[in-house]
Amino acid sequence: MITAGQVVTLHYILRNADGDIVDQSEADFPLSYLHGANTIVPGLEAALEGKQVGDEIDVVIDAEDGYGEKLDDMLIELPRSEFGTDEELEVGMEFEMEVEGHDEIATIVELNDTTVIADFNYPLAGETLHFSVSILDIRNATEDEMAHGHAHGEGGHSHSSDH
Repeated sequence: MITAGQVVTLHYILRNADGDIVDQSEADFPLSYLHGANTIVPGLEAALEGKQVGDEIDVVIDAEDGYGEKLDDMLIELPRSEFGTDEELEVGMEFEMEVEGHDEIATIVELNDTTVIADFNYPLAGETLHFSVSILDIRNATEDEMAHGHAHGEGGHSHSSDH
């Protein structure tokens, strides 16, 4: 039974409100995560609590319990000059930018000759999430996994990565 401190391995399909698949685990590469470590969306983690190997669930998660609501203060106006003169920009284009020491992905929502309005909200912020999940395995986390706050090994976080 899934409880805090266990590594859960599962396959998932994530659909948006229109039923379009926006993410899914690969057939040969299921997702492994440490339950209770807040490494997956809160609504999904809560829905998985108490489930067992072999269970298959469909769960609808509102934005608040998923990736959060879209925040207006995540729309940032940037000078067009920051993008270079030879770069073709268009509305809908995503780009990566270092913000406070780490890389963030933003989407261009408006632009003109002097400014670019970029949306730094997570792409699925404000969306209702529809998960279909199959639970493949549940095991106790190792001391190392508990100390690092995530699953290690296949489907989780590799031992060779920085922690």
